[in-house]
Amino acid sequence: MKILAAVIVAVIAVLAGLLTLAGVSPLSLPASIETGTGMSAKLACSARHLSGLDAEQIREDLASYGPALEAVSIDYDDRRGEARASLLGFSATARHRPGLGCALDIGDTGALDALRVPELAPAEGPWPRGDEVTTLREPLQSRAAAMLAEDNAAGLETRALLVVMDGAVAAEAYAPGFAPDTPLLGWSMGKTLTSVLIGHLAYTGRLDPEERALFDAWSADDRRDIRVEDLLQMSSGLDFDETYAPGSDATHMLFAAHSASEVALGSVPAYPPGTHFAYSSGTTNLLMRLFAERLGGPQAALDTLYRDVLGPLGMRHTIVEPDPSGIFVGSSYVYATARDWARLGLLLVNGGELDGRRIVSEDWVRRARQPNRSANDPRYGYQLWLNGGGSERRWAGLPDDAFAMLGNRQQIVMMVPSRDAVIVRLGWSDGSYPVSDNFAALLDAR
Repeated sequence: MKILAAVIVAVIAVLAGLLTLAGVSPLSLPASIETGTGMSAKLACSARHLSGLDAEQIREDLASYGPALEAVSIDYDDRRGEARASLLGFSATARHRPGLGCALDIGDTGALDALRVPELAPAEGPWPRGDEVTTLREPLQSRAAAMLAEDNAAGLETRALLVVMDGAVAAEAYAPGFAPDTPLLGWSMGKTLTSVLIGHLAYTGRLDPEERALFDAWSADDRRDIRVEDLLQMSSGLDFDETYAPGSDATHMLFAAHSASEVALGSVPAYPPGTHFAYSSGTTNLLMRLFAERLGGPQAALDTLYRDVLGPLGMRHTIVEPDPSGIFVGSSYVYATARDWARLGLLLVNGGELDGRRIVSEDWVRRARQPNRSANDPRYGYQLWLNGGGSERRWAGLPDDAFAMLGNRQQIVMMVPSRDAVIVRLGWSDGSYPVSDNFAALLDAR
């Protein structure tokens, strides 16, 4: 027992030291363990069952978030579809449900367990309706393959690189172990899919971007003045801690909460609506809560996602993961192949229509690409990052009309309507990525 106690004390001391080096107070150790085990279980489960990654690759990916995660033990039960992460006697378990991805076992999961995933009819034929790709172009294909190799020689961990030109896949390249049918985590790129779902409600007359009084919990205070558009543009004025430190709103929401949207629902105003841009994953999950409420609940939301959006877009290798309460975590948990991410990008380049099927109105896409009205940073639209709209371009080497979905670890879908182009980059970079230079080179290689 003395030896065990000494080992535990030593591990705690090491973790406290790592937290101090990371700029986090050792007093946050309980929250750090909760975040570390929850994050490890959730991401490991999804990476294994959705992306097909092996345990070694999963551990390497998690370790890129900090050395403290290396102390977390992860065990897999593939028969039950579970990943269990443990540290110092604390543990978290995530479970895979076919068609729904993975969710942490937190609280009552009855609504999640009751969900039935609609079947999508198989599609044949050329991309984007099907998955036949016979449109690769030279020298663009060679340039994309070389760029992926150069990225990875430089340690950038690019896993997929795909270019759409004139409505067709013109180039695609994949790192070893990844393929056209490998769904990969988009992190915050899921925010753009959330915007499209809200836009579909507007297109079908079930919601208006100017609506206020969105939730019952806000009916008796100033939050009743927040519009749907304020949420879409990250200018709701709500105080939400987006820092990714143990115990923050964001980490609690993603790795410890039963209901992701419930965390943000309780946020209090810090600014008047529409006046201040503040990036908030909580805001996106409020939109997903609104999506489910307007449709009548989680099952109706799931049916609409498949029947009205993923199916018509040909996104048959996309999983939008719900939280333990059954509501989609649109801020962060969407897995899709590079070709599916490209389909979503092409929908927006085409003004809301793909392969003859309209998902959102042309006016919605126009509004989605407009700068917001905030005083501090207008270069953000409806869950989209804009190149123009400010005092300088966000990506100097790209056209002013470029706009993008962006996600952690440098997930990028860049859309350039003036060039009729979509560029998808998926990977696991723990630093920056040369977006402007690389994507300009791909556009010039057409």
